[in-house]
Amino acid sequence: MALSRPTVPRERFHRYIPPMSANPRLAQWLIAHRPAIEEKLIARLGPAAPKASGPEAETLRRFRTFSATALTRGEAPDPALDGLRPNERRVVALLAAWVHAACELAGPDAENVRKELTPLTARFGLALRTRSTGRESKGKPRVARRAVSAAIDRVADVFLAVDAAEGIIADANPSAGALLKLERDALLGLDFFSVVPEHQRENWWTELDATAEGAESRPLHASLQDISGQEVPMEGTVTPYATRSRTLALFLLRPAEKIRSHVVDTEGRVDARSDLSSS
Repeated sequence: MALSRPTVPRERFHRYIPPMSANPRLAQWLIAHRPAIEEKLIARLGPAAPKASGPEAETLRRFRTFSATALTRGEAPDPALDGLRPNERRVVALLAAWVHAACELAGPDAENVRKELTPLTARFGLALRTRSTGRESKGKPRVARRAVSAAIDRVADVFLAVDAAEGIIADANPSAGALLKLERDALLGLDFFSVVPEHQRENWWTELDATAEGAESRPLHASLQDISGQEVPMEGTVTPYATRSRTLALFLLRPAEKIRSHVVDTEGRVDARSDLSSS
């Protein structure tokens, strides 16, 4: 049996944002500068930028409409979210990046733009989280899942969970975001191979194929690249994790140089070993 999320009564939504006054000039500025803001967003996110035909791009379009309407009227209407099924955590990260791009473009007026848009992103994000959608009641209790997620977030190593069949990032921790120069949530739903150097992609696909067919953890030596294209050699392990609907490859990685810098022999020379078990 599926459980539905509780819906929030319409009158309660407005408790989450302070009273606002109309700012039609800012609304017109945002509309006029939409292409320039999107260019900055793409430059900031690189391969993690939303694709034009994807659900995140449509969600951002609706946020722009919602913001312009709210700034023109002086009140925030209920966002139009019908038919949208985006990854909520990723969308919230993209909204923050969009606001940052708008503020960069605003120059000396950046703080005023941020002040006006921040409560609107909070309002829109709240509507995304509280919209009525089905949710599975089976599986581990939510408290247990949150405890596991919190533990992964505290790990200093890079953690990535990748769908072994589709090559899509299903989860990541803050260390992964820091390495790839993105907010962690902006990685969710992203094509994993957009952060893999082209010459390494065949090797990573081999690892995903092996994960789908095997049940044991294996050592891994490969490279990732951040959104600027800088390649980072990585070493660690990949472990398969099967759910009812898919198999995930769980990558636990460290930059290779960090590992080697901590594996030193008795004569003070760097040992060439790179297995995590020796660090």
